[in-house]
Amino acid sequence: MATSAVPAAIDALIEILHGAGVLAQVRIIDGPPGINFTETDRIYVGWSSTGDQAADITQAFASAGARTRDEDASISCYVESRSGSTNMRERRLRVFEILAVVEEALRATNAAPAAPTLGGAVLWSDLTAAGLDQHQTDTGAMAGLAFTVHTRARI
Repeated sequence: MATSAVPAAIDALIEILHGAGVLAQVRIIDGPPGINFTETDRIYVGWSSTGDQAADITQAFASAGARTRDEDASISCYVESRSGSTNMRERRLRVFEILAVVEEALRATNAAPAAPTLGGAVLWSDLTAAGLDQHQTDTGAMAGLAFTVHTRARI
């Protein structure tokens, strides 16, 4: 019996994003950045520039028999887009374009009916919050969106 659905949920989220063909030019990273990547567009799963926690987890017994538990988790994620240009509008539009693809990938469709369950890892998931940050750096404009994928699981 698993003590948490979070490890499987993170793995499934990464797999779903890798499977979203329109993200082929976006580097999808498991956890925090480790090296200086050359890709201009990146998604970090299990990391956000605004904090150190990969996920927040709360659990409670699902019924009086104490045989199962309900788990709510918020997985921290971050989208960033950089360029050599100082055009902030282009970077801002790009991170929201990427976030829209992530949100779409988490929706149920006829082709992907199990997307909200992250392949069965959780009962459901959804994108619940986002926060925009923007910077002009010595290498140009950078925009980022810290976002949260919320999940509910029964363990």
